[in-house]
Amino acid sequence: MRHTVVVNARAGTVLEAGADAFSSRLAAAFAARGSVAEIKLVPPRGLEGALALAVDREGSVPVIAGGDGTINHVLPVLMRAPRPVGILPMGTVNVLGRDLGLYGELEQQVAALCAGEPVEMDVGRVNDRLFHSLSGLGFFSLMAREREHARRRFPFSRAAAFSLAAVRSILFTRSISVDIRIGQEHLVVDADAVLVTVNRFDGPEWRRGRLDGGVFEVHVLNAGGLYSRSKAALSVVSGRWRSSGHLTSFFGDEVVLQRRDKRRGHVTFDGEVERKAGALTYSLLPRAFRVIAARSPNP
Repeated sequence: MRHTVVVNARAGTVLEAGADAFSSRLAAAFAARGSVAEIKLVPPRGLEGALALAVDREGSVPVIAGGDGTINHVLPVLMRAPRPVGILPMGTVNVLGRDLGLYGELEQQVAALCAGEPVEMDVGRVNDRLFHSLSGLGFFSLMAREREHARRRFPFSRAAAFSLAAVRSILFTRSISVDIRIGQEHLVVDADAVLVTVNRFDGPEWRRGRLDGGVFEVHVLNAGGLYSRSKAALSVVSGRWRSSGHLTSFFGDEVVLQRRDKRRGHVTFDGEVERKAGALTYSLLPRAFRVIAARSPNP
């Protein structure tokens, strides 16, 4: 067995370990599973091209290693790929990696990947922007921005960066007024956050039972104040968010969000943040690509 592993050289795991030490450990992990792995550390701007070359290479399984933002960045390549691509989660949150059953130490992830099977995944599209797991306004976009700033201050400690970002986001979130359309339903909310997820997330660790369920879930968080917002954040961390009185959820296959103040606002896409103006129209691309997962294929 052979693998060609394209690694985001700026991923948190790489920065913490150091490039040479990380490459050696990753190659050894694949060797322990009977695979010869070619490790390619690539800066973020070169990831799409490097992964496209890996996909075209015969006789080797292509793998992309990075966080949720890295996977978001290479979604066009994944969707064009004629065969499944492996993913190794190397970020801070790793929402998609956990959904694919890839967690734990690096050696555990590699072992799970080598024994994995292909699964199909839906993709969300917001106007002309793609995302694989989460898109949000308010608290979630602020959290993503603060996490990026904190990573520059603490490049070798993902835990410190995440903690600082969480505290600042709780302190500085401000309510936004949003016009929401979900199918035929229309509502106007004042909320601390609006989060749109590709398929239904549940449980204490925000995992999806299905990756090809063909539905969006819209979560509206209205905590109303610093103390309530802190409690709501704790409920998310502890897994009690479904029963939180501050959270309301809706389902649909088409969603439109519009800030009522008509101003450009920050929107997060799998942890990456952009400023957008006007209506955000969410549509689903069902079973848009295949990845190798350490979980049973979707029923």
